[in-house]
Amino acid sequence: MGGELKYEIGQNAYIKLVLHALKHKTSSVNGILIGRIGKDDVIEISDSIPLSHSQIGLLPALELALIQIEEHYGSQGMSVVGYYHGNERYDDVELGNVAKRIGDQIHKYFPQAVVILLDNKKLEALPKGKGLSPVVEFYTKDASKTWRQGGGSDGGGRLTIREPSSNIVLLDYISSEKWQKVVDFDDHLDDISKDWLNPGLFK
Repeated sequence: MGGELKYEIGQNAYIKLVLHALKHKTSSVNGILIGRIGKDDVIEISDSIPLSHSQIGLLPALELALIQIEEHYGSQGMSVVGYYHGNERYDDVELGNVAKRIGDQIHKYFPQAVVILLDNKKLEALPKGKGLSPVVEFYTKDASKTWRQGGGSDGGGRLTIREPSSNIVLLDYISSEKWQKVVDFDDHLDDISKDWLNPGLFK
C-alpha cells in the first residue's frame, strides 16, 4: 500500500501550517490535518489546525484538542487524516519521536495517515523568492509500520498542493506579516476568546 498513496493539500491548509511555524521560529510547532478520502482514493487535506508551540507532545492537551476538532469537523464529513510538525532547531530535518508518537495515535484511527514535516531551509529560502516547491516533507507508514519519507523514487506516496500558485500567495502573506494573526490551541487555552479555528485568517 505504501507506494500508491496520494495526498493533496489545499492552499489554506498549507499556508496556515507554514504561518504557524513562522510565528514561533524559536520553538517546535505542531498541528492536525483535516480532510477526507476523495476521488480515486486521494487523501484530500482541506484544513490544518495549529495545536501547540510550547506543550508539544503533552497528551492531555492533545486529547482535548482532538475531541473538539473531531466534534467540529465530523458534522462536515471530515476527520483527522494526519499531523504536521516543525522542529525547533533550524538544521533539524529528522522526524522526531514526539512526531512519530502522535502520528502513531492518528494512524490507529486513520491507516492512511500522513505526517508532514516543515523543512526549515526551504522555509527560510521562501521570502528570498528562491524556492517555489512545497516547504515540507511528508511521511507515511510502510508495510513494516515504520514512518518513511514519501516522494522518493522508491515510492512512499505523493504529496501535491492543489493550487500551484500557493507559494506566491504565501510570500504575499509573509510580507504582510499575516503569521502574527495565527492562533493555536495553546493560545486558546491561555485566552478562550482566541479562536483556534482561525476563521478570519484569510479574509
